[in-house]
Amino acid sequence: MRIAIISDIHANLPALEAVLADIDLVGVDRIYCLGDVIGYGPEPRECLEVSTRFDVNLLGNHEEAVLYDPIGFNPRAKAAVEWTKQQLMSTSLPREETAALWKHLASMKQTHEEGDIFLAHGTPRDPTREYLFVQDCSDDPEKVEELFDSFGPPTAFVGHTHVAGIFTPGPRFQSPEEIGGKINLGRENMIVNVGSVGQPRDGDPRSSYVIVDQDELEFRRVVYPVEETQRRFKRTPLPENLALRLIEGR
Repeated sequence: MRIAIISDIHANLPALEAVLADIDLVGVDRIYCLGDVIGYGPEPRECLEVSTRFDVNLLGNHEEAVLYDPIGFNPRAKAAVEWTKQQLMSTSLPREETAALWKHLASMKQTHEEGDIFLAHGTPRDPTREYLFVQDCSDDPEKVEELFDSFGPPTAFVGHTHVAGIFTPGPRFQSPEEIGGKINLGRENMIVNVGSVGQPRDGDPRSSYVIVDQDELEFRRVVYPVEETQRRFKRTPLPENLALRLIEGR
C-alpha cells in the first residue's frame, strides 16, 4: 500500500493543490494528514473542505487553538488563529457548510497507529504541542532519546516544525538530501518529520511531503505558485510577515 503523509498545510490552498496534483501523478492508495490544515494562511475554509477527503486527519496545535485556546502562541500566530476562527464562524456562508467544517474539526484525533507506523502532529509524547527540533540532537539529546521510548511501532511520523528529515537514536538528524531522498524503513527506530505543505521552514520554499510504500520512504518536494498565495494574503488582515516568509521558505 502506498500512503502519502502530509502536514502543516496552514490554509495555503495553492500549495495544497500542487501537492495533491503530485500525489495524483505518482499514485497512492491513501492520504494521511498530520494536522495544521489551518492557521497562518488565507484560505482555511477551503483547505478544511479539501481535507475532509483524506483518509486520516490528525489534530494539530492550530486546530486545537481554534477549538479551545491558543496556548503558547506568539502575537502573530494568535492573530491568525482569531482571524481563522472568524472565517470558520462566518454567517455569510451556508450554515450547513459551516456546521460540517466544525464537525470535521471536532472529529480530528491526536494520534493514529497502523502496522509499523505511528502518526502525530507534534511528538509521540505530546501529540499537539511539543516540538522536536534539529538542534535538540545536540542541545537536549536526552529529550530525543526519551521520545524514542514514547511510541510502539518502529517508525513515527510527525510535522509541527516544518523541517523535513529523519531522527535516529544517537541521537542523529539527517536531511532528505543527506539520504538521497529515500530510505528503507524498519532497520532501526526513526522519527520522520514530513515537512510542511504550506509553510516550509528549511530554506526551501517548495512544499514537502512523504510517500511510504511498504518498507520504503520517499521525501518529495513540489513547486507551487508562491506569488499567488501571497496575492491571496492581501485580501486578508493577516500579518504581512506570514506571506513574505513563504518566498524564502522560513
